[in-house]
Amino acid sequence: MNPLDTLIDQSRQARDNAGRTLAEERRGQQHSAEQLRALEQYRADYQRQLQDAMRAGIDASSLDNYRRFIRSLDDAIEHARRALEQQSERVMASRDQLQQRQRRLSSYDTLANRRARQERTRETRRERRDTDEMTTHAMARRPRSR
Repeated sequence: MNPLDTLIDQSRQARDNAGRTLAEERRGQQHSAEQLRALEQYRADYQRQLQDAMRAGIDASSLDNYRRFIRSLDDAIEHARRALEQQSERVMASRDQLQQRQRRLSSYDTLANRRARQERTRETRRERRDTDEMTTHAMARRPRSR
């Protein structure tokens, strides 16, 4: 195996690893988005419960408990949003890494293909030269007709 083939194999492995990392980061992003949606839904439900309780009449202590809980949900939602943003940034970085690895592999493949074409060209020329020499020798050995 020549050095270029080694580079191609290593680049292929690096690209595959980057692809797996991107898939993991996308799963994490999806999980973060689902958590955020669940928290937002829970907050909306709890807000409706508070409104229903206020229509029915609620004491000050219960109202204060509802409001504190909703504030804690707001904090959790903000935390989940930041987590989703961070996860999205990791997805973009992983995607960029995968693209970089793919470009590098493509460059090495291009070099390998170019080298193979050059080798085929040299081989074709060598075969042509050998054929020409054999033809020349065969012609030289023929008796000349007068």
